[in-house]
Amino acid sequence: MTAFPDYDAARLAALDEQAASILGVFGQHGYVRAEPSVLQPAEIFLDRSGEEIRRRTFAFTDPAGNELCLRPDLTIPICRMYLAGGAGVPARLCYNGLVFRHQPAEPERPTQFYQAGVELLGLEERAAAETEILTVAVQSLRAAGLDDFTVKVGDLGLFSAFVDALDIPPQWRGRLKRHFWRAGYFEALLARLSRGAASDAQRLLAHLGTLGEAEARSAFEGLIDLTGGRPQGARTREEIVDRLMEQAADASALRLDPRLAELVGKLLAVSGPASAALEEIRTLTKAAGVTLTAPLAAMAARLSSLKALGVAENRISFAARFGRNMEYYTGFVFELWAKDAEGPVQVAGGGRYDLLLEHLGAKRPIPAIGFTIRTERVLAARAAKGA
Repeated sequence: MTAFPDYDAARLAALDEQAASILGVFGQHGYVRAEPSVLQPAEIFLDRSGEEIRRRTFAFTDPAGNELCLRPDLTIPICRMYLAGGAGVPARLCYNGLVFRHQPAEPERPTQFYQAGVELLGLEERAAAETEILTVAVQSLRAAGLDDFTVKVGDLGLFSAFVDALDIPPQWRGRLKRHFWRAGYFEALLARLSRGAASDAQRLLAHLGTLGEAEARSAFEGLIDLTGGRPQGARTREEIVDRLMEQAADASALRLDPRLAELVGKLLAVSGPASAALEEIRTLTKAAGVTLTAPLAAMAARLSSLKALGVAENRISFAARFGRNMEYYTGFVFELWAKDAEGPVQVAGGGRYDLLLEHLGAKRPIPAIGFTIRTERVLAARAAKGA
């Protein structure tokens, strides 16, 4: 393995033959090949891809002063290309090309590699779109000659619905949803929110904010009397009490009930064989008085689709905190794993990203879902099996 891979004739021939099989499946399902520019505006990737990709993007300034980058993935360039072309929906686009990523933690890993993939844009029937994407992904790997793989699934929407169903201050919901898949950071965030106010003054305000209005007002008036009993500046005593009441309400809302934090932690700990994991979530949410009928039914439908594709149940796992490393994902996510000579390796992955096209300039919401295949990893996994 080298950071600067070269491709000799034999390797190119093997990759080309494998790509032809994969692209053939894409074409059978109506996907049209596209090739966006290797050079892209850097700002889009730095804003929309997430921390993991941001720190691995090759960004630079051209002679005219424009901030550019080498494309670190192909989903955003394909979406930009689609929007620029003004095509209708649904649109089915596919690709096979190089992407470029800096590897600061693993300098021996390649800085460029091939990705093949599809993007399904604008299909309103969500279940149909997800079944189609799973079908194309599984069939593509098999057509490439890789039959021995496992599937990992998750759903950012399920966790989002769970948080929305709990009595959590609105100002914390977005942060919990955004960071739940970041192990370590999320636990620290949850602990910090559970501790609530940090200073003595904040803790006092938070406590008084939990009292009834009359009791809190009386307490603040008593505090004013203890400190001299005179209005400060141009404000009256009543105005000061009203302002303190507002601050207390805000401070009390900044503490997450430890019981709710524990419940969130239990949900995110759910991981394992998919069917058993979903049953564990049903039990947990029922005990908490939370209803997640729709997202659980949607996940069950995805498992049924995989079963219909011939993927054995014991080869499908679920993780509640699985979110992948791209911030534009909004719902169902999945990865396909195999083994090369060094061990387990992710060979494909994707999911739903329903907000991305609006962020890129679409005038209305456009549902979207897709996946990518790391074709060089597929080749290595096949070689490890002697294929």
